[in-house]
Amino acid sequence: MHAFDVLGDPVRRRILELLAGGEQSSGELTAVIQREFGISQPAVSQHLRVLRDNGFASVRAQGTRRLYAVEPGPLKEVDLWLERFRGFWTQRLDALATELARGKRERRMNEKDT
Repeated sequence: MHAFDVLGDPVRRRILELLAGGEQSSGELTAVIQREFGISQPAVSQHLRVLRDNGFASVRAQGTRRLYAVEPGPLKEVDLWLERFRGFWTQRLDALATELARGKRERRMNEKDT
């Protein structure tokens, strides 16, 4: 499965967002995903399996618990692919930063005048 196919699903993206904060048990992940998306535990397990099988997440056993963590490799590949497009938004963000700085400068000058 291609990385964007894996990341194209909102449930899998949310799982990765949760895992970005650190390792979590399947039970913790399932509770959040069920609450937010209203899907069953087996459906959450399927999404975790897709993430595992495609290298986006790893799992390790700790007693009876299964702990999941983000694997950075596939995300680095996505980041490398996105690199060629970064210029499209970087210029706009630089322009926004300039306008924000200009606005702050004008506010300070106006405050001094009053």
